[in-house]
Formats: sequence, structure tokens, C-alpha cells
Amino acid sequence: MQAAAPAWAPPIFSAASAVSARPRRGARAAAVRCELAASAPSSAPGSLAPRWAQRTVVIPPQRRGCHLITPKIVNGIREDLSEFKCGMAHLFLQHTSASLTINENYDSDVQFDTETFLSRIVPEGPSAPWRHTIEGPDDMPAHIKSSMFGCALTIPITDGRLNMGTWQGIWLCEHRDYATPRQIVITLNGI
Repeated sequence: MQAAAPAWAPPIFSAASAVSARPRRGARAAAVRCELAASAPSSAPGSLAPRWAQRTVVIPPQRRGCHLITPKIVNGIREDLSEFKCGMAHLFLQHTSASLTINENYDSDVQFDTETFLSRIVPEGPSAPWRHTIEGPDDMPAHIKSSMFGCALTIPITDGRLNMGTWQGIWLCEHRDYATPRQIVITLNGI
């Protein structure tokens, strides 16, 4: 006897309350529920089977600092992203001297202040205690900063868009003085 294939049906979305177009800081957004109803088989017309998509987005060399790259990411995955009702987007930066984070998308002073903070807590130059200097005096500090923020993000997908907060954006933090293009592998999965 063969095992039955899992039954998949369209997701159900519901909002607990209406959300204004521009919520205030600290305001609670409506709850969104995304679930599968186990009624229709995955081969039924109109059902949403689980899917995967993967793209690599290349960010051109950036000056040292934190850069808002949300529009570049969304443009790179727009066609695939629109096919998902509910899921997750995983972003993976294939480098060890840059990092990804989610932070303020409105005031660029936050990007400047973040770079200032990182430069103060991770010393650089001839008096720095690092042994790994073969690739330049900014390389070892870049590795440490990369480890602090990390090289991966996971963002929910709802109704064909990245479901981030009003004030959130995706940042590429470039920790080297002379950067190279940065590759970000984006994997989408969901229904």
C-alpha cells in the first residue's frame, strides 16, 4: 500500500483589524493568519502546491558603510515573489567581509551612525591587535564586523511581497575600503 500524498489547499488569510496606510511608530499592525486547509489534493485545479525559487542578486561595489538595498533585492526577485501568497525569503550573502541586517529605511543618519559605532568598537590600523593582515589592515576588522551582523536574513512573504515593518529595510553593510561586487543568493519557498 502506498502512502497518500499530502493534501494541499489554498491558504486562508484574515486580518484582525484594519491597518492604516502609514501606522505610527510603536502602533500594532493587524494580525495576518496564513494557513493551509487540508481539503483539496495538490493536483486539484486552483490549489497552491508548495514551491521554491532561487535567484542571485549582484550588488555593485559600494563604499564602506551601511547601504539600503531593499529596492535592488525586490527588483531582483519581483517576478518570482509575486507568485507566493505565503512563505519565507532567505537571503544569504556569499562573502566574509560584508554583512546583511534589517534596520531603519527612512533616516540615512542611522546608516552613518551604525558605521561610526562599528568603527569605534572594532579597532583598525597598525596598532590593532590582529594577526591576519595579509589582505590589508581593513580585512580582519571586516571579518569581525561581518560576524557581528551575520550573512543571512529570513523575511516572511505575504501576498507576493516581503512582509517587513513600515520602517524596516534590508541593509548591505560593506566593511572593506575597496569593495568588490557582492552576491546575495535569495531562496523563496512557500505557497
